[in-house]
Amino acid sequence: MKKVSGGVVEIENDHALLPHTGQGSLSLPAILEARVSSTLQKMFRDPRMLEPQERGDLIANLRQAVALAPSVPEVRVLLGMALCVDLQAQEAMEELRKAVDISPDCFVARLKFGELLMRLRICDQAAEHTHRAAELACNAAQSELARRQAGTIRTMQREGIERGGYTGLLARLKRPRAKSVQKSIQPVLAASE
Repeated sequence: MKKVSGGVVEIENDHALLPHTGQGSLSLPAILEARVSSTLQKMFRDPRMLEPQERGDLIANLRQAVALAPSVPEVRVLLGMALCVDLQAQEAMEELRKAVDISPDCFVARLKFGELLMRLRICDQAAEHTHRAAELACNAAQSELARRQAGTIRTMQREGIERGGYTGLLARLKRPRAKSVQKSIQPVLAASE
């Protein structure tokens, strides 16, 4: 899962999302070069370790991979994740949305799109995609990831942390202000007899 700390997106345990081969090793799409796969694995371990140039190269290589195989949703998901690490949320959302459109039954596409929507505080849509991902989970690790993400979304909804939080601010600004009690310095009249 991704966590945001100090403006940096951290990725944890994303290797459980991608399909595995019979040997149990991580199976990245075959159209990716070894260098790109190596950079992706570095990104999965700790995205803060990627230099800006490495992030740019990774995104460029993943864009080329998407151009070569536009119907492979996993490559689009990887591109969306790399764009998130590079803090390009709008482009990431577009790529993840296309991945879901290409393959509506792809667990990783649904989960990551739901996660991005959650991070952007679009909780209702995030809950829908995460629920669908939970239904598509095919192993315990995937089920656990979807369950945790759904729990986080429910907490956000319960606590009112959603996009559009300015309505509370605007409502407070429009509300008539209570007159503040001003302490004024008034002369003290001494009673004389």
